[in-house]
Amino acid sequence: MSTPRFLTMPPGVRSRQVDTTVGSFAVLEALPVSGVPERWPALLVPGLTGSKEDFIAVLQTLAQSGRRVIAVDMRGQFETDGPEDPRAYTCAALGNDIDVLAQTIGGGEPLHLVGHSFGGLVTREAVIDGRTKFASYTLMSSGPAAIVGVRERACRIMLAELPESGPDHLWHTRMEPEALAAGVPDDIIAFLRKRLLANSPTGMVAMTREVLSAPDRCDELTQIEVPTLVLYGEHDDGWPPRTQSEMADQLNAECVVVPGACHSPAVEAPETTAAALTRFWNAAETRSPG
Repeated sequence: MSTPRFLTMPPGVRSRQVDTTVGSFAVLEALPVSGVPERWPALLVPGLTGSKEDFIAVLQTLAQSGRRVIAVDMRGQFETDGPEDPRAYTCAALGNDIDVLAQTIGGGEPLHLVGHSFGGLVTREAVIDGRTKFASYTLMSSGPAAIVGVRERACRIMLAELPESGPDHLWHTRMEPEALAAGVPDDIIAFLRKRLLANSPTGMVAMTREVLSAPDRCDELTQIEVPTLVLYGEHDDGWPPRTQSEMADQLNAECVVVPGACHSPAVEAPETTAAALTRFWNAAETRSPG
């Protein structure tokens, strides 16, 4: 579970809906506080139990480099509606959503794509199978295939309990006690509960199955000519840091390890994460003929 540190919108950040041919998506959009966006835009995609708010701490810093930056709730997440059809929540289906959303946001210009955790498994579908020509691609705290370790066990528990007991049971028995034990402020706990209960239960179950069964598509990803960054916290408890480092080598990608961070670098080390993304994006634009 990603836990935002604060929920106050910085200057230049607004909540809105983006309408596409495959539906409407709730987003947070950040623009430079002064001047106009002169660089290519960026799209940030959250993880399984996350939302666009997981990126609040980095949005304005990223936008200040001169670009429009958008964080999205995927289909069935928090403030984006989703159907009761489990097929709408496969990595392939969600990846198609991201591909269409990227085309809508980009308006024909290249766009930087970031996928956090499960969002990495989804966004690679857009990179491999979609029509969008991305300016760059960042896998943030994500891996080459299905989740492993501590978070795998948590997902299997969630998959066993959700269909029968529902998200409210999951909140009271697992997520709320974890948040309280971690000393999360009351306003953030209230948000986390609101977010969880707003998610599509069908979507949560289907996406959990996806993160537990995702195949390795690194060989296919290496065939796509896009500057790639693998970024993760040094104490990541999702995919092991060593696994992510090996994935970066396989993809011939840049690799950034964020000191002190765990599974959510954008929350736990926002300035370091934003600086790494900005440097990578600017370099990608310098190399691109586009």
